[in-house]
Amino acid sequence: MKEIRYFYDPALLLVEPKLESSINMNGAGASRDLLPDSENERVVATLQEEEATHALRVLRLGVGDDINVIDGRGHLIEGTIVEAAKRTCRYIINKVEKMPSLWRRRVHIAVAPTKNIDRMEWFVEKATEIGVDSITFLDCQFSERRVVKTERLDKIAIAAMKQSHKFYKPQINDIVSFKDYIAASDGQRFIAHCYNPKDCSHSELCTQKHRNDAKPFLLDAIQPIAASDSAQPSAITVLVGPEGDFSVDEVRLAISQGYTPVSLGDSRLRTETAALVAVHLMQLAANLNQR
Repeated sequence: MKEIRYFYDPALLLVEPKLESSINMNGAGASRDLLPDSENERVVATLQEEEATHALRVLRLGVGDDINVIDGRGHLIEGTIVEAAKRTCRYIINKVEKMPSLWRRRVHIAVAPTKNIDRMEWFVEKATEIGVDSITFLDCQFSERRVVKTERLDKIAIAAMKQSHKFYKPQINDIVSFKDYIAASDGQRFIAHCYNPKDCSHSELCTQKHRNDAKPFLLDAIQPIAASDSAQPSAITVLVGPEGDFSVDEVRLAISQGYTPVSLGDSRLRTETAALVAVHLMQLAANLNQR
């Protein structure tokens, strides 16, 4: 069976109102360099140069071959190549379809970036393959890195999205202070840390339950949503700290803002591994909840 390859064009459905009306879909349109085909009124689009080079030189596609283009916002565009020049690949759009998300919940991970950025690049790739809606980098008290260049991470997420046949690109957010992030997030919120629950006992902000109970396993702590509650997907957010963990004060502050302390298991995990485990458990919970 021939392998399905996806190409990426984030602006493909933003410009041409004609295509929007023809498919009767919110947010749909068509992209740069769109021309109507005089014979059948179908739309002709042009792949971005980098994607065209990959299609023509690497995959050796040519006129008459079918291609699939995604925009990272859930649209799948099926087309047929009608022009294959040196760096130009033009195709007729045969079909535009809005694809459903593979998970019902909104999955958000916020993690303190590691000193070695390669480990964060690995995490972004693997988290995208598993499925995540947004990745935010936290500036914490014990952070080893306080600047993150998101351009390269975004490219890694795009490549992983295409490779794993996802239709939604995760949002890669700039680094933000811990205090600002926890004040703005909503939905079910959790903080994964390594402290004993009794470490909260000196703060009046911690409830008696948080002082006495062992931290629940993340998968057990995520509450299911009712099948009838389908208007908006419920968000799940997990915070993962730096190699030296969050500070005690940060944990207490998060609890005061409504975050639930959780465990990711008995093993001691590095930052990027802990963040990936959290993403996987959120996905597992989302999939179990929607069955």
